[in-house]
Amino acid sequence: MKRPGIFRCVVSCVLTVACSLATAEPLLMHEVAPGVYVHQGAHQDFDDADYKGDIANIGFVVGKEAVAVIDTGGSYDIGKSLAQAVARVTPLPIRYVINTHVHPDHILGNAAFADANAHIHPQFVGHAQLAAVMYESQDTYLREAPARADGGKNTIVMPTIRITEPQRLDLGNRKLLLQSWPAAHSTTDLTVLDEQTDTLWTGDLLFTERTPSVDGDIKGWIQAIDTLKQKPVALLIPGHGPSPKDQAAAWDAQRRYLQTLQSDIAQGIKKGQDMSEVMQHAAAQEKDKWQLFDIINPRNVNLLFPKMEWQ
Repeated sequence: MKRPGIFRCVVSCVLTVACSLATAEPLLMHEVAPGVYVHQGAHQDFDDADYKGDIANIGFVVGKEAVAVIDTGGSYDIGKSLAQAVARVTPLPIRYVINTHVHPDHILGNAAFADANAHIHPQFVGHAQLAAVMYESQDTYLREAPARADGGKNTIVMPTIRITEPQRLDLGNRKLLLQSWPAAHSTTDLTVLDEQTDTLWTGDLLFTERTPSVDGDIKGWIQAIDTLKQKPVALLIPGHGPSPKDQAAAWDAQRRYLQTLQSDIAQGIKKGQDMSEVMQHAAAQEKDKWQLFDIINPRNVNLLFPKMEWQ
């Protein structure tokens, strides 16, 4: 007598899971090199009314045995859509989820890959300092993440593999070389080189089109740019913006912005100007070269001015 009720319950549960999976539309991916898939995020700001966590470049690499996801986007829903995109391309398991740094537009999608209902169970990989900075930042990230971008499902997923020295991850006849960097764009920057196609995922060590956002150490970032520029690859995948056709020019443009910003702030401090005055002119000559300049550049001044004032 109880079997019909049990049957209805089982059917209901199956339909619930199926509907949950069906609601995630796979992200639009581009195969930029054999087995390398990228979704390019939009040039939006966190405060935009239609922000849904889709502003960073994210993607995956397919080996003979497994897949590595590189950054997961700024919300659970974006991460879920990325997982659906992987499933559309290959039935191979996701072995690794790699975070290039700590910022929420790159990591909040991790939760979709840690969801027990997803049956994925990858290892999460990041810079040696990533877990500590995640722990320090998690309350802020989750509090400031707009409800419209996560549906209340965001959580912070800590790394299970921490990169201290250059390390290779094997996807089956395909290896990724991971390298952690001293403080630069952030204090948790990690690059990923697909050795098979000579494709380098820079994370936010490189921005194209979008105004670079400073969080770590601007001098260290300039040093990282100089190092990376000396090692050209077949393809660069920046953290934001399209892959540059002229790699040297892309590195130079970003370096010029950062140096100009740093120099203008230093000159303003030397003249006795306060932060609001410095914001009016710092890196002003760069304004027409970058998108979202009027939003991001003042934030950069706000972060750098107090540090530089006491140097």
